Amino acid sequence: MVFSLHHLQLFHSPTRFSSQPKSTTNHPLISLKLPTRLSNNPLAFAQNAATSHIDSEKAALLPPPLRKELMPNHVAVIMDGNRRWAKMKGLPIALGYEAGVRALKNLVQLCCDWRISVLTVFAFSSQNWFRPKMEVDFLMGLFERGLKNELEDFVRAGIRMSIIGDSSKLPKSLQDLIDKAVKTTKENSRLHLVVAVNYSGQYDVVQACQNIAQKVKDGIIEPKDVDGFLVEQELQTNCTGFPCPDLLIRTSGEQRLSNFLLWQLAYTELFFSHSHWPDFGETEFLEALCSFQQRQRRYGAQSS
Repeated sequence: MVFSLHHLQLFHSPTRFSSQPKSTTNHPLISLKLPTRLSNNPLAFAQNAATSHIDSEKAALLPPPLRKELMPNHVAVIMDGNRRWAKMKGLPIALGYEAGVRALKNLVQLCCDWRISVLTVFAFSSQNWFRPKMEVDFLMGLFERGLKNELEDFVRAGIRMSIIGDSSKLPKSLQDLIDKAVKTTKENSRLHLVVAVNYSGQYDVVQACQNIAQKVKDGIIEPKDVDGFLVEQELQTNCTGFPCPDLLIRTSGEQRLSNFLLWQLAYTELFFSHSHWPDFGETEFLEALCSFQQRQRRYGAQSS
């Protein structure tokens, strides 16, 4: 189904403006700034390769005062405040999600540039199904169009994509596209983008316990073999080499986990930003990373 703002009466605010927002017929999930396509011209290929090398060197430079050895391997983000941002500005809620897409695009690019290995974002929780159907359909369409439009760019940018959550409840066309994206990008290694869709941290632990119980029943393991490491292997974040985030960022001033990565966040550093997600940019990300680098991570051990 194709959506445009005039179809989404639910998202419209009664506030009138002298200038109308731009049309949002297309809703890309992420639109990375990438090199132009390589041509068959060898000279063009060489020029592009040289430019890419320079860009790569520039990207490796961290802004002060960040220190390379203290950078987190895995950053998780609860992208909160899209609706509130739109309402504050008297805009349709749909434009809040559009602005949130731009913020995600920027964050993905920063993670690539600053050599963060894994970025996990909470895109749609299992509780979000209780929102108005028109809004849910809009979000599903936004996600699907974004994947369809940007998958090729993901491949060229070296971004691997994984989905965690119960994808069986998603539209069939979106399920098929997710399968394609996961398979197409599985060899990429520049950044692992993990998107939590229809995700519940509690259910993640429950399904891990169910899997372990079945293995005990089948005689594959003994009850005494069950430990934290085994549980972690059965969680959905086992798709990445860094299953537990080093840093969790939540925007919009809320200070709770909202059923996100409950097991994995046991020793994660938390950063709560007052910025709504659409306003979360390089300055805010830098502030979160600087806060992270100033902390002592003791994992329950006594301080020195």
